[in-house]
Amino acid sequence: AELADLPQALRWREWMARVEAVLFASSEPVGREVLARVVGRDCALDLLIEDISAELAGRPYEIARIAGGWQFRTKPQHAAAIRAARKEGEEGRDFTPNEALVLTIIAYMQPVTRGAISRLTGREVSRDLIARLHRQALIARGPRSPEPGAPYTYVTTPGFLIQFGLETLRDL
Repeated sequence: AELADLPQALRWREWMARVEAVLFASSEPVGREVLARVVGRDCALDLLIEDISAELAGRPYEIARIAGGWQFRTKPQHAAAIRAARKEGEEGRDFTPNEALVLTIIAYMQPVTRGAISRLTGREVSRDLIARLHRQALIARGPRSPEPGAPYTYVTTPGFLIQFGLETLRDL
């Protein structure tokens, strides 16, 4: 990975190509540790990714920092073209108001119990709604709550970060 035998400019180009290839081949965000195995620990990975991003400036995709790693993402202005090519409509892709509300509460208050969510919303939050968000890999069970009955708590997942294009929960 170090490529010490190459001149600095060629080594940098080779590292850029390797990182771009790894990101292109991955369907999930790729973390710093993985990319460091490809280019070596002494490489300035952030600068390398900036250079790749600069070369992609006119392309319909970009490198995004998501869920603690990097991933190729289509630029938002091209989303409609991709949906049309896949014959997908806009319908069915949005959250219901209840799902959005519950997901927001979990994201900001995690770990939080279903009972606490119900108290905050002022209405009962069904197990079915929680199960739908869980099936979509947006939430997961957290630690048991110390309150009587030790109910499960719920937390967001890396899938939540990916879905909303966030690097960390601090980006909320």
